[in-house]
Amino acid sequence: MADKKPIEKIKELGASISKQILKGENPGIDVPIRALSNVFFDKKSRTLQLGDSSSKRSFFNIAHAKKFLQTVEVAKIEKDLLDNGKHASLRDVFYMAKRTIPNTNVNLVDLQVESDEIIQDLELISGLSREQLHVNANKMGSVAGNVVIEDRGDLIDWGKLGSGGWSIPSNVEEIKFKKVNANFVLYMEKAAIFERLLEDKFHEKHKGIILSSQGQTTRGIRRLLQRLYEEFELPIYVLADLDPWGAYIYSVIKYGSINLAFFSKKLTIPSVKYLGITCNDVEKYDLKKHLIKLKDTDIKRMQQIADYEWFKDNKAWQEEFKIMKKWGAKAEIQALSARGISFITDKYLPEKLKNKEFLE
Repeated sequence: MADKKPIEKIKELGASISKQILKGENPGIDVPIRALSNVFFDKKSRTLQLGDSSSKRSFFNIAHAKKFLQTVEVAKIEKDLLDNGKHASLRDVFYMAKRTIPNTNVNLVDLQVESDEIIQDLELISGLSREQLHVNANKMGSVAGNVVIEDRGDLIDWGKLGSGGWSIPSNVEEIKFKKVNANFVLYMEKAAIFERLLEDKFHEKHKGIILSSQGQTTRGIRRLLQRLYEEFELPIYVLADLDPWGAYIYSVIKYGSINLAFFSKKLTIPSVKYLGITCNDVEKYDLKKHLIKLKDTDIKRMQQIADYEWFKDNKAWQEEFKIMKKWGAKAEIQALSARGISFITDKYLPEKLKNKEFLE
């Protein structure tokens, strides 16, 4: 059965364009601006939010015409997907939209980044996520724990999926939680660390849910974390490298991102805590000889992050940045392996959780 609400939203866009044409007007589409200039930090909610600024994309404007056509074409593709109850990947949509405009030698889209940007525009226009509009991204994460879910009629036990865990899909809105028996959720940026915790059965020994990505966290992962927090009041902890990129991953989960400020309510977890690795851990566990020299790009990125409104008045995080800069070095989570292959599961994480050694 087709989703009525998303279809209605897409039809509203089509009806608005048709109405303008019938009136003899230059058809146009109002698109909220996705840029730093239209994003602000809401101190009350502690999240990034999108402002009210928008721009008009009109057909009879040579600077807008192609973008206007791209928007209409991708909206049509999404409507067809909704009508037929089918889902497509971002790459699928690119190829479905990639064709030559009649009577010209100009392609509607030449690169996937063009269709991806239009998909984001349509999220803003409709107020719906791309997943609700039946467009999915690649799977890039795994999860394990004492949890049973129902996904499209199939019962899946996250605790009984061997050495790989459950592969987290782009769209987690449709899954139903049948059983959740856990005290916390631990998210880590690296799949290799997830595999260590899974093999050592950390989640079973400490009654937790472990979850990972491959670097930057995906929207599906962020939404799954938020659902576990909101629906089951589970504390969320982040385990990342001691570098600017690890701090940013934590920041995105906690406060949101500039590109997705319009979906902060569905993606952010202001109460999330950073578990490690920290400068204090490096000192405590004698890991200085395993530090990696900061590159110029690392130093520049660290300064940018340190200046973020939500970080610049945070004494604990400013101290982390200060020490990293003093050392001129960063540390990976895997540096803990120097103390033993299972040091992270036998000592590091249990002690951090017990002693509540978090950064916020």
